[in-house]
Formats: sequence, structure tokens, C-alpha cells
Amino acid sequence: MNVLKSIFRVIFIICKVLLKFMSFMAVMIAGAYLLAPMGTINSKDIDLTQFSNTPNDAMMMIFNSEYFSGYLFSVTIALALFVAYLLWDLHEVAVHKAEEKKSSHIQLVFALSLCGLFVHKAWWVLAIIIAFANWEQLGKSLSNIIRNSRFEKERQDVVGNADNAAPALNQSETKVEVKS
Repeated sequence: MNVLKSIFRVIFIICKVLLKFMSFMAVMIAGAYLLAPMGTINSKDIDLTQFSNTPNDAMMMIFNSEYFSGYLFSVTIALALFVAYLLWDLHEVAVHKAEEKKSSHIQLVFALSLCGLFVHKAWWVLAIIIAFANWEQLGKSLSNIIRNSRFEKERQDVVGNADNAAPALNQSETKVEVKS
């Protein structure tokens, strides 16, 4: 039963990928049709015998097609939108990490992320640091540092008081010896 289930899952994934690809190609072909009037080829009348390395006639027919120019234009637009989407995802990585960790700093990270987008990139770096920091570990480490420094100060006070008391005793003993 598990083998059959895994086979159907693989077939479903393949069908989903093919459906996405066909949808993408349909959008690109529709874009080619709509953008073809903007892709007027001005160099159709050039004599290709002037060039030493020219494509064959079939390729030139494709290159001289307004629909091919429209297709290239729609692919270029799709690529630019995809890169913008990826950059936005990269920009929002701090917010997604803060949400994933269920951090109490989500709003601060979001505000710093927006400041990084519009004001200066240093704010975005600060948002990344806040989102990826382990605040529990930082709190424990700072508490240990404070606790250890208090303990060290108390120890120094006790040792210092003992050192101060010992010379006073020695001085009084010395004075007593001098008097007698």
C-alpha cells in the first residue's frame, strides 16, 4: 500500500510540475501575442550576404518574427518580476525567521526591515541580527556575567576587609610592644 501511495505521490508531483510549466508557457505565448506589435523588426531588409557567420534561413525566419520578439519581451518581464520576488523574499528573511521562532520582536524586525528598504541598509542588518539572535542564551549569559561580577566584588570586599583588618592588628601589636 505504501509503495502504491508513493508512486501516486510522485505522479502527482510530476503532473503538478507539468501543469505549472504549461501554465507558464501559455502566459508567455499570450504575452508574445499581446506584445508582438511592440516588437517590430526594423532590420528585415538587410542583405545577409554581407556577414560571414549568419544563421540559416529557418533561424532568420524566427529571429525576424514579431511574435518571437514579443515572446522575448514577455520572458524578460517575467524574469524581472521573478528576480524582484526573490529580492523581496531575501529582504523579508528576518521577518520570516522572527515569525518562525515566535519571537516577541516581530514588529520591531518588520519596522527595521522597512527602514532598511527605504532609509538605509544598516537597519536591515540590525533586523537580521535581532531576528537570528538567540535571546534566551543571551539573557542567560548576561545574567551569569552580572552574577559572577557581583560574586567577585563580594569576594574582593571580604578579602579586602580581611587584609585591612590584619595590618591594623599588626600596628596595634607593634604599638603595644613599643610601649612596654
